[in-house]
Amino acid sequence: MGIIAWILIGLFAGLIAKMLMPGKDPGGVIITMLIGIAGGLLGGWLGKVIFGVDSIDGFFDLSTWIAAIIGSVILLALYRLVAGGRHRHA
Repeated sequence: MGIIAWILIGLFAGLIAKMLMPGKDPGGVIITMLIGIAGGLLGGWLGKVIFGVDSIDGFFDLSTWIAAIIGSVILLALYRLVAGGRHRHA
């Protein structure tokens, strides 16, 4: 898949991760989209390393989307822990 496909998947994965984890984020929509893009890459990598599957088969493959969403949820949770804690103490 090309970089444009990863950006699109990441944008949608970030949106889905936000719907799965509602609440106020320290960042805005742009940060959530960037987390989605990075989460898509993380999910693909984790799927390959942990389960030994090629989770980045294609744009319309279900495993690609599941991996991207899981990666986005992980990164969104980590971002909330790091950035949310920083804003509470300031």
